[in-house]
Amino acid sequence: KSEHSQAARKRFAFEEIFFIQLDKQKTRHEFREKKTFVIEKDINDIENFIARFPFTATDAQRKAIQHALNDFRSGHAMSRLLEGDVGSGKTAVAAAVSYAITTSRPKGQNFGTLQTAYMVPTEILAQQHFESFIKYFRHMPINIALITGTGARKFPSKVNPEGWTTISRSQLLKWVESGEISILIGTHALIQKSVKFKHLALAIIDEQHRFGTAQRQKLVQKDGILPHLLSMTATPIPRTLALTLYGDLDLSLLDQMPAGRKPIITEIVTPDKRDNTYEKIRKELEAGRQLYVICPRINEPDPDKESAILAKSVKEEAKRLKKDVFPEYEIDILHSKMKPAEKEKVMLAFSNGETNILVATSVVEVGVNVVNASLIIIEGAERFGLAQLHQLRGRVLRGTHQPYCFVFAESKSEKTIDRLKALRTAKNGFELAEFDLQQRGSGELYGRKQWGISDLAMEAIKNLKMVEAAREEASKIIAEDPKLEKHPGLKSHIESLNEKIHFE
Repeated sequence: KSEHSQAARKRFAFEEIFFIQLDKQKTRHEFREKKTFVIEKDINDIENFIARFPFTATDAQRKAIQHALNDFRSGHAMSRLLEGDVGSGKTAVAAAVSYAITTSRPKGQNFGTLQTAYMVPTEILAQQHFESFIKYFRHMPINIALITGTGARKFPSKVNPEGWTTISRSQLLKWVESGEISILIGTHALIQKSVKFKHLALAIIDEQHRFGTAQRQKLVQKDGILPHLLSMTATPIPRTLALTLYGDLDLSLLDQMPAGRKPIITEIVTPDKRDNTYEKIRKELEAGRQLYVICPRINEPDPDKESAILAKSVKEEAKRLKKDVFPEYEIDILHSKMKPAEKEKVMLAFSNGETNILVATSVVEVGVNVVNASLIIIEGAERFGLAQLHQLRGRVLRGTHQPYCFVFAESKSEKTIDRLKALRTAKNGFELAEFDLQQRGSGELYGRKQWGISDLAMEAIKNLKMVEAAREEASKIIAEDPKLEKHPGLKSHIESLNEKIHFE
């Protein structure tokens, strides 16, 4: 009977969400029990630092900084997720929070500094953050360092107090261990065994889904002191999904943009308007701007397969643009099957302006900062969720030039065009993520594989009451029985879950 199957579906969905919650609440409890650094900082103390920002801090940024300061004071290690659109100023919040740590002393000492580790997914990003942290902290007497697979750098350099210098990895590791480096920025190289901190008080993780509980465990000091954790993401996640997947983290939202950002002009382009649009883009390219072209797939589909999706592919589209549309410009490609070193090389050439047009899959959505790239075309836009389109479009928000986003739809259907129009009206990515979840169901929601959750549970995540009930139930059990000793069945189920997936 249909009502029976509905009830069963609900029961299974609740169970899956309940187990995720139980796992997260258990982690949360374990981390809350550990010793951490108690840091007494007042927002007034940080005001002078914020006043130096090249823009006025938004209320949302101030609120997020205040949340962190309250956490620092609480006696429990902070576990916070900072969620905000591209350009909403997450790095500035990270800098202000690092400032609070850097200007505090280890307990019972009137010398030495507490340390911050800032981990990001790629080398290019690590370099960008290193440069921006130098700008934030150059007026202070502290050392900032960078560690990646290819080497190490330190600021300030003895020879040039204004700039950084390359140093040997072994020298860097010595300074990190002796506590001389206050802020260490890097890729996964940060959590290797050879990297030992003296007083690591704060770990900042950019793009949270690449970092699990096991890695956090690695950052615990040898004396068992747990650093505070600030996770950051630009992926717009609906609140219910955030409550489920990041049940062990508290949430801060940056839902305002700093003043002075030029809003992106977004145009929905139907097949008949393609040529006109290329002409507009050519004018901008002639003025020296750069262009991203995003395609839904890497290769052409096999034409013999019946179900082959006729979506544009990166490789063919790059050839077509070079041959028929923009023969006079340098065009390169970027996709997920390339080796990390190749990706870095392509991105570097694009950052340096050697390439004018970059044709890519959605791999570019995370964090790369090319100030001169003010144009983006998204092909086959109906194949992406709105939140993902919004995040891709954020790539062109970085510079001072007027940014344009051209959303190329393959179909002319009114329904498609109406849905895409939400890109022009929504205030931020959160609105779009919620809209996606309600409109198209969870399957569309930003790469479900990434979350490791069944379609059934994703569907249930629309239901805030269910998510909250599962969370409450899980919290109750953990409060009474944190190690699940009285619930051996639940305990073994969670352990098997953890072997299968880590939300990374």
